[in-house]
Amino acid sequence: MSQPLRIDLDRSSPVPLYHQVATAIDAAIDDGRMVPGEFLENEVALAARLGISRPTARQALQDLVERGRLVRQRGVGTHVAPTRVRRPVELTSLHDDLSKSGRKPSTEVLEHRAVLATAEVAEALEVPEGSDVVMIRRLRMADGEPLAVLTNYLPPDIAPSAEDLATNGLYDLLRARGAKPKVARQRIGARTATAAEARVLGEKPRAALLTMERTAYDDSGHGIEFGQHIYRASRYMFDTTLFAS
Repeated sequence: MSQPLRIDLDRSSPVPLYHQVATAIDAAIDDGRMVPGEFLENEVALAARLGISRPTARQALQDLVERGRLVRQRGVGTHVAPTRVRRPVELTSLHDDLSKSGRKPSTEVLEHRAVLATAEVAEALEVPEGSDVVMIRRLRMADGEPLAVLTNYLPPDIAPSAEDLATNGLYDLLRARGAKPKVARQRIGARTATAAEARVLGEKPRAALLTMERTAYDDSGHGIEFGQHIYRASRYMFDTTLFAS
């Protein structure tokens, strides 16, 4: 553990002391004074150093754990959680978003094969049920760490090769084939990981996952891509900005 973080408390403030402590630690993580993997002092030492009760120190640390800012491991201690990827909810590829945020994307193509369109896929791509489509499944990594499993269904005439997908973003490859994503409909949700998904993503069984289902359309309104993606909730979040009408 590095030098304990300086935390100045205002005991005359109406803001609860636990919240002041949590806010100070949160700010230190955001501005880089505390880095992912760095250990914190335990709640007993924290309480003694700041002159607060042990329950107050425990509540401050637990608040940060529940928000994914800290990780507690029995017998090991409490440390700063790995950095999450913040992704704007826009019509962009994850490959491009990682590159723009300074992370190094890499891809392992898990599957690339022709399949028959299910009713769901056929409706999204506006093709007859049972038509040939190409299914691709990729493991996307950020700085070498597993982040997401991306499953996409595409019309065969615009589907990129497995070799191209290993080094390029899907939307760039579609644009190069004359299929330009213009608008998309997507749904974001959450569920727990299956045992197989947890193994691929390096998570524990039943770990929390974020899900996204997206259908992208070209400028003529034709469906060109249907995706069903899962993301590690411990490493990833969607970031949105809302405006009043």
